[in-house]
Amino acid sequence: MKIDGFKTQAVNPYRNQQMKVDQAKQAAQVKTDKLEISSEAKKLSASSPIESARQQRVQELKAQVQSGEYQVDASKLASSMLSYFNKPEGK
Repeated sequence: MKIDGFKTQAVNPYRNQQMKVDQAKQAAQVKTDKLEISSEAKKLSASSPIESARQQRVQELKAQVQSGEYQVDASKLASSMLSYFNKPEGK
């Protein structure tokens, strides 16, 4: 009598245990997220000279308003408002 297909893997308990240990190690390895910022993005995030000048102007205006030195030219403000509201839409 001849027996074919004898499976030694099912009989070998050491191999089953080793496979469980290997699976546990793989599950324990935590994959982390990785973030890379391109050189173009770094250039874009750097402050421009225009932005720094604008920030300086805002700080000056804040200081003037807080000290009470800031004066608004009412006629110039009214003129600007009229020209803004009277311009045609879409431009």
